[in-house]
Amino acid sequence: MYIYPSNLKAKPKMWLWELRSLAFIGVGLILSVLALANGLSGLPLVVTALYAFLSIKVEDTSVLDFLRFAADFLFLKQQYYDWRQET
Repeated sequence: MYIYPSNLKAKPKMWLWELRSLAFIGVGLILSVLALANGLSGLPLVVTALYAFLSIKVEDTSVLDFLRFAADFLFLKQQYYDWRQET
């Protein structure tokens, strides 16, 4: 007997993050700890924590995805309008 997940094309997740995001967070934390140990600024730790918060996935969407869609809609991609007069 084999048990398959309901969506075989879903991205792999661990806890609340995709594995790619979790890898970025882990590398960011390591670099942040090294920066703090060398007496540098705590800015890398803040950026890593902000990315970790924004990339939490709930029901296959995150705040970071929403911000990307909003930036595309408002600034990056051209909107196409087709004006027609119905008779």
